[in-house]
Amino acid sequence: MRVISSAEAQNHFGELLDNAQREPISITRRGRPVAYIVSSEAYRTLAGRVAESPQAAGYLNEIASFRGSGMKGATEALLADRAADRLREA
Repeated sequence: MRVISSAEAQNHFGELLDNAQREPISITRRGRPVAYIVSSEAYRTLAGRVAESPQAAGYLNEIASFRGSGMKGATEALLADRAADRLREA
């Protein structure tokens, strides 16, 4: 897995997207990982595995209840959108 700083990611975003099609990219800030960029195919695979997990619904509900009320419910809306996308893809 390639590791790059957040500044480098900002300066070379197009290249970052191209590289993410070949391998996951770890983005760091002050030497600590803060995000990962993966291809859409890898994301769909990972999301499918999470959805199949019996614990996934519980985790997602806990995240929504913890963070969903902030930012005018943005997290809760995002999770609902993702669930709707999974239903459309199935």
